[in-house]
Amino acid sequence: MAMPNNANRTVVVTGGTAGVGRAVAVEFARHGWSVGVIARGRKGLDSTVTQIRRMGGRALAIQADVADADALMRSADEITAAFGSLDVWVNNAMVTIYAPVQETSPEEFRQATAVTYLGQVHGTLAALKHMVPADRGTIVHVGSALVYRSIPLQASYCAAKAAVRGFVDSLRSELLHDGSRVRLTMVQLPAVNTPQFDWARSRLPRELEPVPPIYQPEAIARHVYAAAQDAPRELWIGASAWKAILGNAIVPGWIDRYLARQGYRGEMTSVPADRDRPDNLYGAVDTDPGAHGRFDGRSRDAVAAANPRWLKIGLALVLGAVAGATLLAAEASGSAHARRRLSDR
Repeated sequence: MAMPNNANRTVVVTGGTAGVGRAVAVEFARHGWSVGVIARGRKGLDSTVTQIRRMGGRALAIQADVADADALMRSADEITAAFGSLDVWVNNAMVTIYAPVQETSPEEFRQATAVTYLGQVHGTLAALKHMVPADRGTIVHVGSALVYRSIPLQASYCAAKAAVRGFVDSLRSELLHDGSRVRLTMVQLPAVNTPQFDWARSRLPRELEPVPPIYQPEAIARHVYAAAQDAPRELWIGASAWKAILGNAIVPGWIDRYLARQGYRGEMTSVPADRDRPDNLYGAVDTDPGAHGRFDGRSRDAVAAANPRWLKIGLALVLGAVAGATLLAAEASGSAHARRRLSDR
């Protein structure tokens, strides 16, 4: 397979061996980029590098935990030295715990935060170390619709992703203040068919599943790649994400009550959970599942994405049109009423 002429450009993907991260690493390789892959599991790293090299691409795998800031700094140094540049950094690594808040220990909250939130902070600091002196580069933060609309049974994940957005917004203002050309973008994801539902820690009675509609990782990866080129402030992927985010802005209390009624059952299948399966909260489940989870038959191969700036403008225009129509109707009603009064005299 002939690779496009992007071989002098380098991307780093954390959590790049499974799910969305794996698909993103392969998508960049498909466009000819050199790819640095950071993850905890050796088997996944080896398989990802083999897949990229079979495509004719260049890849470097580094076994590291994003919760370890020093390890990420060393990883960034090693990848930059190997490929000569650091152009895009994709913060993707995450862990989660499926359990009610009162059944989640402080240590579990701490670990989920260390990986899902601080992992993005550490990755960003490692990227900035190289990008700021070069005065170029793009950092992509992989988020979720749950950044804006938390759901029951995943408080650790929702809170960590929301914290990422707060961190990114602060950093963006600082970079603008400094006149830096380093760019930040955050992509908010819908439900995706990844292996996380078979290795996330869970105390739920039945097997985990994403809340439909579900999309294939490759469909998401194409938008992540595009976001790395265009760097919108945010990119909302999937109509389900748009509805969750905008709906929470308009009727958050109604959504609270809806999730109280439907949220629990929507995150589980009818199959009893395997209580003995391993989970990846504190360490890798060292297998090579690839990008996909077990929901291929229910997952869509394409998904739309939108810059929320245009969604908000469109919403404002619709609301303006509704308000204008209401005003015209009120004026017409008032005029008809006035004419009736005159005719009655």
